Amino acid sequence: MKHVLVTGGAGYIGSHACKALRDAGYVPVTYDNLETGWRDAVKFGPFEQGDLMDRVRLDAVFAQYKPVAVMHFAALSQVGESMKEPGKYWRNNVLGSLTLIEASVAAGCLDFVFSSTCATYGDQDNVVLDENSVQLPINAYGASKRAIEDVLVDFEAAYGLRHVIFRYFNVAGADPDGEVGEFHQPETHLIPLMLDAIAGKRDALTVYGTDYDTPDGTCIRDYVHVCDLVDAHVLGLGWLRDGKGSRVFNLGTGSGFSVREVIDHSRAVTNQAVPYTDGARRPGDCTKLVSGSTRAETELGWQPKRSTLETMITDAWRWHQTGHYDT
Repeated sequence: MKHVLVTGGAGYIGSHACKALRDAGYVPVTYDNLETGWRDAVKFGPFEQGDLMDRVRLDAVFAQYKPVAVMHFAALSQVGESMKEPGKYWRNNVLGSLTLIEASVAAGCLDFVFSSTCATYGDQDNVVLDENSVQLPINAYGASKRAIEDVLVDFEAAYGLRHVIFRYFNVAGADPDGEVGEFHQPETHLIPLMLDAIAGKRDALTVYGTDYDTPDGTCIRDYVHVCDLVDAHVLGLGWLRDGKGSRVFNLGTGSGFSVREVIDHSRAVTNQAVPYTDGARRPGDCTKLVSGSTRAETELGWQPKRSTLETMITDAWRWHQTGHYDT
C-alpha cells in the first residue's frame, strides 16, 4: 500500500487532500497537532497526532508507514497575526518545516509536495501573477512560506529531495459529498463569514471599500475551489512519482471575483438576503490580486472545474447547513 504523509491533514485543505489521495489509490496518513485542525475531519486514513517540531515523533511515523511522499499543508496562516507575532510564524512554519524536511530525507522519502501561497509575491496590484513573478513578501506569513521554498531548493541540491510547490490565493467551497468542509475558529474568510451572517450566526458582513477602480467598486480576489486545489496537489504527486523534476505551479482563475459578485451569488444560491454594510477601505488592501494557472493546466493537465462562484458557494452552503466538527 502506498502511504502518503499529509501534514495538517485534519485542517480544511488537508482533509480534502486526504479524500482525494484515497480516491487516487493512496493511503493518506494524517500528521497533525490539532492546534487548528479537527479530529473529526480525519476520515480517510490513519491519524498520528504530533507536532512538526518533534523530530523523534516524526521519525517514528516515517518508520512505521514508510510513506512514498510527503504532502505538506501544516502551517499558521493568518496574515494579520503574522504581522503582530512574526516570531511565532518563523518558528512554527520555517523551523517546523525544516524539521519535517530533515526527517523526510533521513527516511529516504524524497518526493515532497508543498502547499505554499501567493502571499510570497506580496501586494502586486492589478497583475496576473505567474510562476516567474518576482517574490516580495510583505508579512511574516508570506516570508515564512518563501523561506520554506528556499529550503526545499537547497535540500534538492544536497540530497535529491524533489519537490512540487503550489502557490495560490483564496480557497473556498467544500467536499460536494459533505464529508469534510471549512471550519475555522476564529473564522476570517469571506464566504463562510457571509454564510454565517445569512444564517444569523454573526452580525452583518462589512464590505471594506466601495470606491476601488473595478466594475462595481469593490476589490477583486482570486478563489479556487478546495477540491480543484487538492486535485492539483494529487497531480503534483503524480508528477514526482513519474520521475519528473521539481516544479512550481500557480493556481488561480486569472480574473478573480469582486466582493459584490460574491455577495450577489450568495444571495442567488441561498435564496436569502445577505446582511451587509458598506465600510471604509482597510489600510493595505489592494484593488485586485489574482493569479493565472497556465502552467498547471498545460503541464499537469489541471482543470479547475468547480472554481466558479456558484459551485463554490453552493458546496460551502451545503456544508454550512449540515456539516460540523465537535469542538
